[in-house]
Amino acid sequence: QDEYKPEKALSEEDLKNAVSVHHALASKATDYEKKPNVLKLKTADWRVLLFQAQSQEEMQTWINKINCVAAVFSAPPFPAAIGSQKKFSRPLLPATTTNLSQDEQLKSHEAKLKQISTELAEHRSYPPDKKLKGKEVDDYKLKDHYLEFE
Repeated sequence: QDEYKPEKALSEEDLKNAVSVHHALASKATDYEKKPNVLKLKTADWRVLLFQAQSQEEMQTWINKINCVAAVFSAPPFPAAIGSQKKFSRPLLPATTTNLSQDEQLKSHEAKLKQISTELAEHRSYPPDKKLKGKEVDDYKLKDHYLEFE
């Protein structure tokens, strides 16, 4: 709410309330209609924050800048935990910056997009039996939501 002043040192309170944009995604808040020019930021831990810009152009600028920083600096995810159950587990998203160059990061994102797209198509080609309820259906929906978001 307060105006940012670069000459003022960040307090412990400021740091505690900071929002990390690693593996985050900014987009227009199409499902929010109370105010105009609202963008939605979904963080790596799936929190959703709403921000209002002064104009449509400013909102789009913020979306582009946030997504660029998230894409350029987010380290590739670690593989999901492996267990004896067939339960879906989301991969771990490190909060560190990547060691890859921008070209390597772009290639990494392109490869990940291809892999996730294939995985989503395969996942959706084997929906759970309509007779099933409970864990299997919840697990299917969780994985579908994750893959769609990614």
